[in-house]
Amino acid sequence: MTESTENAESTESTESTGSFPSGFLWGTATAAYQIEGAAREDGRTPSIWDTFSRTPGKVLGGDTGDVAADHYHRMPGDVRMMADLGMGAYRFSVSWPRVQPGGRGPACERGLDFYRALADELLAAGITPSLTLYHWDLPQELEAPSLGGSATGGGWPERDTAYRFAEYAGLVAEALGDRVELWTTLNEPWCSAFLGYASGVHAPGRTDPVAALRAAHHLNLAHGLAAQALRAALPARARIGVSLNPSAVRPLTQSPGDLDARRRIDALANRIFTGPMLTGAYPSDLFADTAHLTDWSFVRDGDEATAGGQLDTLGINYYAPAVVSAPDDTAKGSGHDGHGGGDHSPWPGSESVVFHRPPGELTAMDWSVDPTGLYDLLMRYAREAPGVALMITENGAAYDDKPAADGTVHDPDRIRYLHGHLTEVRRAMRDGADVRGYFLWSLMDNFEWAYGYSKRFGAVYVDYGTQERTPKSSARWYGRVARTGVLPRPVPDE
Repeated sequence: MTESTENAESTESTESTGSFPSGFLWGTATAAYQIEGAAREDGRTPSIWDTFSRTPGKVLGGDTGDVAADHYHRMPGDVRMMADLGMGAYRFSVSWPRVQPGGRGPACERGLDFYRALADELLAAGITPSLTLYHWDLPQELEAPSLGGSATGGGWPERDTAYRFAEYAGLVAEALGDRVELWTTLNEPWCSAFLGYASGVHAPGRTDPVAALRAAHHLNLAHGLAAQALRAALPARARIGVSLNPSAVRPLTQSPGDLDARRRIDALANRIFTGPMLTGAYPSDLFADTAHLTDWSFVRDGDEATAGGQLDTLGINYYAPAVVSAPDDTAKGSGHDGHGGGDHSPWPGSESVVFHRPPGELTAMDWSVDPTGLYDLLMRYAREAPGVALMITENGAAYDDKPAADGTVHDPDRIRYLHGHLTEVRRAMRDGADVRGYFLWSLMDNFEWAYGYSKRFGAVYVDYGTQERTPKSSARWYGRVARTGVLPRPVPDE
């Protein structure tokens, strides 16, 4: 950073565009498979992402998470870096096959020891640990018996997986309940169900729309069963939530066809999870839209009630809105739905809905930059989930970050992105939304799923050859916001 930029930041930081209440939680987030590495160490067995990333053509460049950002070996230094940057909280996920190899049976103490040590390091640094039980790394044996040797399997389309998940949740709660108060059951179950089992662009790479709908239901059930297991094992002060990636779905026009397209996608993107989790019932229009695919007989009496009423916190992951229209041979929509392309639709029963790229700025993921979508979602769930605290559990952007000649990494686009979205969070809070915290995605550059290492979401730059960490300008900017609770005007970087 140049001296002129430092002076500008010092001047501008006194000009606030909004302040946040004392106690607001400021953090960053990561996921186990994306950063840990150590894929074969200390008893860890393969997950569906280990298998998927080793399947030719599934991940860009043939990349895997075998080493990733090597966080498993560099964890104490990474925690010191968070503390130096001023982070107040850290949202991490536990690797299921690291702590319960194969997805059933006793816990692996060596795996649990890593997370015990992580929580201890965080607490010693004054950083609040926030634990996510599932960020997509299903043990391979639960997905494919032929590969893993398990007596049963089939992944999330099978009911047994929900019971296995609840058992795993209990093991983790018993080990870490004395250290962690913030618990999340699932991260983005929409991606697990529909990218994993319908479009096939995520692990396990299946393309069966009925399996995707079954998976969505059993993820709902898994959330409810796991929440029950957590409440049985955790102290009363613990708070339990889920992290959804609800879509701010907007119709291209106000025509009846476009409004119906919006309704259909809203059912599959949002209400398929918030229906059971918030109200204890699936929306009837979802059943009608998919009746030609399945009769939903896999939903048993009591399942929806089990999924519902379990939330202290609703986590919202937001990146970009969706603009949709009715099927039209003359439509100029790109078909871009922000979910990695592929030959198979992630929208069972609504495959013909057209997705349109909104005008304006795009990130390196080809996602539009529109902070108002976050405001809309916060206000929607403030209305639909009264009494449930809201948390932004992921928000961030990928840009083509490169070190300058002096080794620094300047990312003014990310600073503007964060400023715009935090402004909308503050506006939602002023308008009555009970938002308790914000987690930036991501702490550091990492394995970006099917994109491999080609996309950089991190506030910290990672040189994958040396594993050297370099905080970007956005990390310093965000750290100042976290320390002060004051949102300054964005400052041009140089």
